[in-house]
Amino acid sequence: MRSVDAGEKYTFVREATSAPATLYYDYIVIGGGTSGCPLAATLSQGARVLVLERGGSPYTNPEKIDISNFVNALADISPTSFSQQFISRDGVLNARARVLGGGSVLNAGFYSRASSIYIRESGWNESLAEESYEWVEKKVAFEPQMLQWQSAVRDGLLEAGVSPYNGFTYDHLYGTKIGGTIFDKEGNRHTAADLLEYADPRRISVYLHATVHKILFKYNTEKRRPQAYGVIFKDALGVMHGAYLSANGKNEIILSAGAIGSPQLLMVSGIGPGNHLEAHGIKVVLDQPLVGQGMADNPMNILLVPSPLPVEVSLVQTVGITKSGNFIEAGSGLSVGHSWSERLQGIFEFVSNQPSTVSPKAKESVADAIRYLANPTLKGGIIVEKILGPRSSGHLELITTNPNDNPSVTFNYFQDPEDLRRCVEGMKTVIDVINSKAFSKFRYRNMPVQVLIDLMLHLPLNLRPKHLDAAFSLQQYCIDTVLTIWHYHGGCQLGKVVDHNYKVIGVEALRVIDGSTFLASPGTNPQATVMMLGRYMGEKILNKRFFRGRE
Repeated sequence: MRSVDAGEKYTFVREATSAPATLYYDYIVIGGGTSGCPLAATLSQGARVLVLERGGSPYTNPEKIDISNFVNALADISPTSFSQQFISRDGVLNARARVLGGGSVLNAGFYSRASSIYIRESGWNESLAEESYEWVEKKVAFEPQMLQWQSAVRDGLLEAGVSPYNGFTYDHLYGTKIGGTIFDKEGNRHTAADLLEYADPRRISVYLHATVHKILFKYNTEKRRPQAYGVIFKDALGVMHGAYLSANGKNEIILSAGAIGSPQLLMVSGIGPGNHLEAHGIKVVLDQPLVGQGMADNPMNILLVPSPLPVEVSLVQTVGITKSGNFIEAGSGLSVGHSWSERLQGIFEFVSNQPSTVSPKAKESVADAIRYLANPTLKGGIIVEKILGPRSSGHLELITTNPNDNPSVTFNYFQDPEDLRRCVEGMKTVIDVINSKAFSKFRYRNMPVQVLIDLMLHLPLNLRPKHLDAAFSLQQYCIDTVLTIWHYHGGCQLGKVVDHNYKVIGVEALRVIDGSTFLASPGTNPQATVMMLGRYMGEKILNKRFFRGRE
């Protein structure tokens, strides 16, 4: 695929350095991510829209984000990368997107809708939600090509009792299914940025490397509350610009900066826990103690499975949705890069030389696995489990007032015992899949699951302490080896920080429309629903603007 810049892809996408000092629009969308792109594209059909995105364009280097570079793109720590690393207070390594298209540029690409129960509990109109999903799917969702590894996982799930088999579907159904993917048949990634193809180019402007530093408020004497009227943003050269709402009582600023960025920017702008803001020298616009609360991340636990046979490059395609509250997924043949493979070599050699109850034949298999896994491309794959919800949650706090800096985030993984119970059940299902007849050709005969568990406990997966009993206790294994699946949400939750029209409670002309509003993660993967929400709310806002209908 030929690299193109954003200007070639869209005439309305430019670097913020080209922006005038002062701009006026009907809607200012902060964050051109998974929700911001479909939202802005929709709003542009009836109003003038400005999108301020702190990152760059995914179109400049599309091969960097294709399916074979998934791990490397996430691990890129260069200043201009699409991935900004952070470590939660739980000791788990994480990443947040800084690129047009948001997390859809970095994720594993799985596309699956929320359950009908989730949609009803969220208070969404079911027919409009259906139409909004379909609108998204026309641009970015595909049926994956099922090859051997994913097929073996599918058959192993059915053998393990995760039934019925539901075939290919975007719907959330109990049992085993093939979900959608945002990767096309050539392995090219399609992202939320592609939804800007729906935009009216005459009424939308998107500025890249435009970091919003503050939302501006004035006091609305009629409503007796703060009212948002503009933002201050900085371009790549450090020049400040002002963007303001045009004179119309229906115009609004909309935060779509994600589960980390939206609560962070509310706080930096003066909306949040009063004592916390004052401690950072921030003038309190609205003392709202629930901003930053309810931060949650779906914990992921995995087993890495070396394969004696070659495997295809695949990210999540098959999923097992269990009634015990787990989602079982898999990937294979991923490129892990030379630096990581060198670390693996040292780790595996250390593990293989340790005293063990494992038989000599099993150790020979481990030695074979070392040679395969220490290659830049993984000869094998991973099977993962994620839990429903989760029920455990934490909070977000500012460390500095610079929006480019990561805030402090605590997710409190497995604080709720029900989450831990679900993890144990999920790991049991993963083990059953690995031990299934259907999966046997991708297993070394003399490498029992206990060896795979021991292997995982020696990998530098996170910064959490390791316990000796983790090798024999699935509860401790879950706690010690927990990873993120990048499904964090909360911080601006529905009914707490925003109302059911996603308006910030106690403030005029300000909404939050993104995953920070979720009370729980929708289904197996949130990206489909985050994109849907952008389209859904764009339609409702325009309907209210022109027809005085209900939002």
